[in-house]
Amino acid sequence: MTFVVTENCIKCKFTDCVDVCPVDCFHEGPNFLVIDPDECIDCTLCEPECPANAIFAEDELPEGQDVFIALNAELAKLWPVITDVQSALPDADEWNGKEGKLNLLER
Repeated sequence: MTFVVTENCIKCKFTDCVDVCPVDCFHEGPNFLVIDPDECIDCTLCEPECPANAIFAEDELPEGQDVFIALNAELAKLWPVITDVQSALPDADEWNGKEGKLNLLER
């Protein structure tokens, strides 16, 4: 099992989770983070650190978020690893909690 970054991270991109990851499995895109399922060791450290509540265990995904399992795996192969905390996107607080953001994901 692995952890998965879900829709609420889109247009927020808080990086608190990156700081606690012992294996550097987070990858950064323009407005979203993903977890590399091949690197994730299921340590559970990232989940409580996410201010957007966007990280879930693969077998505990909220309804409608299953698409993010494949999306995390796909984008982790394309995007660079992120290891340092960075500022969230400028309007992250405004986007936090909004639904229907998948079409806003920048690749």
